[in-house]
Amino acid sequence: MESAPAVIVAIDGPSGTGKSSTSKAVAAQLGLSYLDTGAQYRAITWWMVTNGIDIADPSAIAAAAGKPEIISGTDPNAPTISVDGTDVAVPIRTQEVTSKVSAVSAVPEVRARITELQRSYAASAEKGIVVEGRDIGTTVLPDADLKVFLTASPEARAARRSGELKGSDVHATREALIKRDAADSSRKTSPLAKADDAVEVDTTELTLQQVIECVVTLVEEKRAGK
Repeated sequence: MESAPAVIVAIDGPSGTGKSSTSKAVAAQLGLSYLDTGAQYRAITWWMVTNGIDIADPSAIAAAAGKPEIISGTDPNAPTISVDGTDVAVPIRTQEVTSKVSAVSAVPEVRARITELQRSYAASAEKGIVVEGRDIGTTVLPDADLKVFLTASPEARAARRSGELKGSDVHATREALIKRDAADSSRKTSPLAKADDAVEVDTTELTLQQVIECVVTLVEEKRAGK
C-alpha cells in the first residue's frame, strides 16, 4: 500500500478552544508528528524568569532570546519540552509563566527565534505534522496544506480552562483569557489572527471527540486531493 503523502496541518486559535487536545489526538490518529508552539513560548518565558531577565524590558528580552536551547519532542502520545537539557513540561504551566508569556512573545526577536525553530520541525517531519499555536497559518507556515482556526465563546473557553486548572474561578479565568486574547491579537509581530484560507471550527457546542473527527476528516480530504 502506498504511504499517505506528508501533510502539514496548522491549527490556530485562542486559549481554551481545545487546540492542544484536538491537535494531539488528530496527529496520533493519523500518524503525524505534533508540535505545541505555545509550549516553546512558555519555555523561553520560563528561562527568562529563571535567569532574572527583566520581563518589563523588551531590549533585555531581545538580547537573551538566542541563549536558551529549546527542544520539543514531537510524539503526540508523549510530547516533551526541555530547555538546556532540563525537562520543563511542568514548570512552564505555572501562573507566573502564564502571566508573562504574552509580554515575552510580543518581542520580535523572540518570535523570530521561535518561528525559525518551528519551521525546522515542520520541514523535518517525514510523515507530516500538526502544528498548533496562534500564528501558524498566518506567519509560521503560510503554505501549510490545511489551516484550521478553532474558536469558542469566552464562557465555554473559561469553563474548560478552569476545569483544567482544577477549581479555579471561572469568572477570573474568563477575564484572564479575554485580556490575553487582546494582548495576542493586538501585538505588532505575528498577532493572533485567522488566515484567509483557514477553515473555522466553532467548538462551543461540540464535544472534543466531535472536533477531532471534524479535523481528521478535513485532513483526510486534503490528503486525498494531494
